Amino acid sequence: MMEEKGLIFDIQGYSVHDGPGCRTLVFLKGCPLDCAWCSNPEGKLFKPEIMYRATKCTYLTQGCERCITACPEGAIQKNLSGNGDQEIAPLVLDRSKCQHCRDLDCVALCYFEALKVCGRWYSVSELMRVLKRDQQYWGGMGGVTFSGGEPLMQRRFMRAVLEACRDAYIHIAVETSAYIEPGAFLELMRFVDWAFIDIKHMDPEKHRAGTGVSNELILSNIALLARSGWSGRLIIRMPVIPGFNDDDENILKTAEFLREVGLVEMNILPFHRLGDSKWTQLGAVYPYRDYEGTPEEKMAHLQKLLLDQQIACYVGSETPF
Repeated sequence: MMEEKGLIFDIQGYSVHDGPGCRTLVFLKGCPLDCAWCSNPEGKLFKPEIMYRATKCTYLTQGCERCITACPEGAIQKNLSGNGDQEIAPLVLDRSKCQHCRDLDCVALCYFEALKVCGRWYSVSELMRVLKRDQQYWGGMGGVTFSGGEPLMQRRFMRAVLEACRDAYIHIAVETSAYIEPGAFLELMRFVDWAFIDIKHMDPEKHRAGTGVSNELILSNIALLARSGWSGRLIIRMPVIPGFNDDDENILKTAEFLREVGLVEMNILPFHRLGDSKWTQLGAVYPYRDYEGTPEEKMAHLQKLLLDQQIACYVGSETPF
């Protein structure tokens, strides 16, 4: 039988903020949401992508044109005009022409790693070798956390990996939008020990405006999991986005929903612009590049609102593990 494969764009070790203990984070590619503030834009599309880091490019300093001559589609060109919205890069990639050819000579010939492929296919056994290698560093409370993108979007691969982790007695956490068919959601979650599920906004139309989809399926799945007798620990997360979901009314409605379904924990994450450079490497402009991070006073105010509603609230990395 052919082994299931999954598309992964990053694996990070020694994390202490995404579940209990020291953990390995596995980021799966592809997401059904299209959040304008996304800090991992390279995780949105379910396909390998080429990222271009202009600061490493030697076209201007050394006259290197290896990637230009290697591309069979003529997708890489000298930047003759620049871009008024971004710093001028030496080269431009016409992503409509890029066919992600099998050899990817443009990346292979870029010795300074200005070009890199984001997204690699892993078999279940390949990924398990990585996790078992890291297992010695986790300690008694550690494990693996699957993130993305949306990890549950790659349903068959995740089903096989989760089962392998369970058989290897590996503690499993997931960070998910819960935007997945309910039956598949419960099927996958029965392997999971700890879950972080995002609620971006309580209003379905505002949620659609910010993420491209309504929140109805997400809220329904959260309620379904909370009432299913699932034995894991569930913490609701909310990225606090300025001007989108940081008003008192939305926070109070979120607290009301949590109480209705019997949940008591929430983690609010202050807005940051750490994903800005990755948007640029993908040839896009970060929609929130001119926004400042969320002030501590604002986060403290939102935390108090939730605490007053009997919701345990953790700010940023101040999580209970």
